[in-house]
Amino acid sequence: MNLKKLFSMSFWHIDSRKFKDTYDYDMKFNASFRGKSLLSPREKKMLQIKYLWYYRKAQAAKGTIWSKWYMHKLINFSEHTGIMLYENMDIPKGLIIGHPGPVIINSHATFDGNLFLTHGVTIGRDIRGKRAGTPHFGKNVSIRCNSTVVGGITIGDDVLIAPNTFVNFDVPSHSIVIGNPATIHHRDNATEGHIGKVE
Repeated sequence: MNLKKLFSMSFWHIDSRKFKDTYDYDMKFNASFRGKSLLSPREKKMLQIKYLWYYRKAQAAKGTIWSKWYMHKLINFSEHTGIMLYENMDIPKGLIIGHPGPVIINSHATFDGNLFLTHGVTIGRDIRGKRAGTPHFGKNVSIRCNSTVVGGITIGDDVLIAPNTFVNFDVPSHSIVIGNPATIHHRDNATEGHIGKVE
């Protein structure tokens, strides 16, 4: 190990400011989705909210001596809940996990923030052709249950992907995507009521 890193204060301490900023925003975002300003103590005990805590702790511990510990805890909790975000540790603040259950995200997918995921969602890679690669998601995107998004595509801002939808093409901002094969329908404020809103 690099001695300079070993004697660095940042190696021994989790970035508590990053954790607090991100997790507090997530809690407001989740509360807003539920039509309130704060989550109740009971809601904070829900498995998907507890998973979010582990995920943000593992993010904040990246590059520190605590990284392996929190990743170990996150992976164990993934096995318990079916939520498997640990392959992708780059989701920005503003994350709602609707329910416990299988959620799989490729490590190279990228996000701008304010994302809603629910059970059965897969975000993956296409290995060949003009869509080879992984998706990029804009801000304010809601992906409903049992939907799949794959390939080197771009999903715009304010996009709602309806349940049981397969998406392997670019989607412009302010759209609802429905079906398999999927169709795009323009809608202003497409995600209104489907994600939280932090003022």
